[in-house]
Amino acid sequence: MATADPSPVTPLKERLHEIIFEADTPSGRLFDIILLVLIVLSIITVMLESSEEWAARYGELFKILEWSFTILFTIEYFLRIYSVHHPRKYITSFFGVIDLLAILPTYLSYFFVGTQYLLVVRGLRLLRVFRIFKLGQFMKEGQIIVSALRDSRAKITVFLFFVVVLVIIIGSVMYLVEGMVDNPGFSSIPRAIYWAIVTLTTVGYGDIIPQTNLGQFLSAIVMIIGYAIIAVPTGIVTGEVIRNANKSAHQLNTQACRYCGREGHDDDALYCKYCGERLNEEEE
Repeated sequence: MATADPSPVTPLKERLHEIIFEADTPSGRLFDIILLVLIVLSIITVMLESSEEWAARYGELFKILEWSFTILFTIEYFLRIYSVHHPRKYITSFFGVIDLLAILPTYLSYFFVGTQYLLVVRGLRLLRVFRIFKLGQFMKEGQIIVSALRDSRAKITVFLFFVVVLVIIIGSVMYLVEGMVDNPGFSSIPRAIYWAIVTLTTVGYGDIIPQTNLGQFLSAIVMIIGYAIIAVPTGIVTGEVIRNANKSAHQLNTQACRYCGREGHDDDALYCKYCGERLNEEEE
């Protein structure tokens, strides 16, 4: 059932929704392709503007381009709000928040210097490329991964808790072992825990090195344990991915619900599986 107080439905709103939110039509695909090109160009502009050499030579041009992109994205953002039946759902959705963050830095730069460089967040909007080229298979696989991560969060939490306990124990032991020779790298338990984390994750910065034979022996054991530990979360998530993949056998499309804004519907779906509203207007 739809939430209360939807905005009035008009032919203009329906047409805008089809163009802006869907990529199944030529006009919708063209809109999203143009949008992606603008996003890429705006990101390139921000990156070049961060270079002192380029900023000195083309600073004014960069400012003009930056404001031009921002104005276009602002118009697009408000058109998205206008074209959905429940604007609040879009505003609070993932892409709604990203779309807002894509335009705020330019306006905030008037009050806070340097915030315009946060415009690189626009890169997240490139995720729409999966909708543009109607890569339904990629959309389905993406949903499988998200579901797998959500379903495995309890196991991952327990695993991370175990790792935290393990590095505390290893760090404490290494503090005692290396403290006997006054190794400056292990001057405290927190620093020893930092070494344990770096070693257990196989990063190995090399800024803290054990000096005793026993400490080096323990380091070798921690490194070997690190390789084994890396495989644990991989196996957990992989198992959930396989389980979710077996559940998902339907082809998905790029159509967005006009009421809740959610995507990922089956090709033969008539109603939104999230809010229950009809996906398309009934033919007269």
